[in-house]
Amino acid sequence: MEFRQINYFIALYEEGTVTRAAHRLNIVQPALSMQIAKLEEQLGQQLFERSKQGMVPTAAGRQMYRLFLPIMRDFSNAHAQLLSSDGAIRGEVNVGLIASVTEGVLVDTLSEFSNRYPEVDVSVADGYTSTLIDWVTAGRLDAAIINKPRRPLALDVEHIVDEEMVLITSAASDQGVPQSLALRQLSSLDLALVLPTRGHGLRGTIDAFAESENIELAPKFEIDSLVATVKLVEQARVATIVPRIAVHRQLSSGILRAHAITAPRLVRRMVSVAHPRRPLSPAARLFLSMLAANLRLRAPAEPAGPPPPA
Repeated sequence: MEFRQINYFIALYEEGTVTRAAHRLNIVQPALSMQIAKLEEQLGQQLFERSKQGMVPTAAGRQMYRLFLPIMRDFSNAHAQLLSSDGAIRGEVNVGLIASVTEGVLVDTLSEFSNRYPEVDVSVADGYTSTLIDWVTAGRLDAAIINKPRRPLALDVEHIVDEEMVLITSAASDQGVPQSLALRQLSSLDLALVLPTRGHGLRGTIDAFAESENIELAPKFEIDSLVATVKLVEQARVATIVPRIAVHRQLSSGILRAHAITAPRLVRRMVSVAHPRRPLSPAARLFLSMLAANLRLRAPAEPAGPPPPA
């Protein structure tokens, strides 16, 4: 098995068609097909099946991708660090972010980072906290910024920021909603409540606070998409609970209004996670550091309250 064959295999796995994979690798399609065929012959297993949708990985193909992707990422990081011996920052960064970070600071961070480090390519995936943890563990991501789970993790965890979560309404429907209120007052408001589904990390944090106060939240709508939730709040008599950073632009423009929840004060704790046996490249460390700095910049100067209930 050759390094080149593994590289070709990963490109085909990720691109899904020979045409796109060959274009990514800058080779002709027959050369790619020949190397994949040789690899399958050496392994004695079929790695892909042809379909109308493209090349579909078999169970053996999925296992190979899971096993070799971390190795290839480690090689890429090592190569980038050797090339960086002249002081220049080069290479690739693959990180995962929860949606509120993507909406809140990603664009500003990417713009700043690309201006400072033009020789670094950045790939960003968003998803649930649990999904991002799995991807870091499997080596698909260098690191991720997530809501801190209540369960212990077999990853390196670094605290980033504790951020207050607030009740959000539209400017048109916030009449009668006090500037600050207790969590148990939500049920008495003349507004429907929209929250993420129970598999979402943010919902888990909110439910933990509610359970600690013996409060049962009854959302009328459950939506995981932050974009759809914000649009619904803007257009209907609906309220939601989110970290300020997720809607800071709408709050600044006056489209949305924030109402403090004071009893208890809701705090979302954000952390970064990385694999303990896969050191981060200089480029990845710099990108995460810039993201963390931008998150802290938009967080309150004083701690919002106690950490989420364990």
